Amino acid sequence: MLLDVGGTFIKCSDGREIPIDSNGSSEAIKAAFAEAVGPFEGKGIAVAMPGPFNYREGIFLMKHKFAAVYGENFRDVAGVPADVEIRYTHDVNGMLSGEMAYGNGNGYDRVAMVTLGTGLGFSMYIDGEILMNENGSPLVSIFNRPFRDGVLEDYASKRGFLSTFERNGGKGVETVKEIGVLAAEGDKAALKTFCDVADVISSAIAPILEERGVECLLFGGQISRSFRFMEEQLKKGFEGLTSLKAISTISDFDNATFNGLRSLFE
Repeated sequence: MLLDVGGTFIKCSDGREIPIDSNGSSEAIKAAFAEAVGPFEGKGIAVAMPGPFNYREGIFLMKHKFAAVYGENFRDVAGVPADVEIRYTHDVNGMLSGEMAYGNGNGYDRVAMVTLGTGLGFSMYIDGEILMNENGSPLVSIFNRPFRDGVLEDYASKRGFLSTFERNGGKGVETVKEIGVLAAEGDKAALKTFCDVADVISSAIAPILEERGVECLLFGGQISRSFRFMEEQLKKGFEGLTSLKAISTISDFDNATFNGLRSLFE
C-alpha cells in the first residue's frame, strides 16, 4: 500500500482520496489515517509525508500541520499492526526517487529536483544516493534561505507567483493555474511573472548546482505544469553551469510520488 499524505487529503494507491484536516484534533487525524490504512493486507506500507518528520523512526515533528499528533509515531496514529513493515520518505525525496528509478532522472549520476506548489521543495541525488539529513529530510533546504526582504519561498511558490503577478500589473486571479492560462493566451503580465520567478530560482540555486556538479535539473509540483513558460529563462539563468546537461519537468505528474514510494520496496 502506498500513501501520499497532504494537508487536506491522503492519496492512496488504490485510488481513494481520504479527506484529512491537518489542523484537526488528534482523534480526527487518527481516524483519517486509520481509514486510509484500512484492514491492511499486503507486503508493507510506504508513506510520503511532508516535513518536518523523522523519516527514520516515523515520528511526527510538524507544528504547522498535524500538531495534534506531534511527537507520536505514525504506526500508533494509523493503527498499523506491529508485524507490518512501514517505510517513509519526504514527499520531495519520494518524487525524486521515482524519477531516478522510472523517469527523467534515469541515466544521470547527479540530479536535483525543485518542486513548485504551495511551498518550495528541493532534493538532490548524487552518485547513487539521495542526500538526506539525520532524520531523512533533504540534506539541503532552500525554502527558508534568506532572499531579498524575506525567504526564497516568498518568491518561488504559490504566494510568490501571485504577488509577482500583481506587481507586474496583473489582476483577478487566485491560483497559479489561472496565470498559466493567461500566459498561454499571451498575457504580458503572466508571461513576465514566469520569467521573473525563473530568474529568482536560477540565481538562488545555481551555486548549489555548481558545487555538486549537477547534470540534470527536474521540476515537479503542480505549478511546474506551466514549465514551458519558464524554460527559456531558466536555461539562460543556468548558462554558466558546464555540468548541467538537461533541464526538464518530471516524467509523470500524476504518479511521480507513487512511483517513488513503489521504489522503496524494490
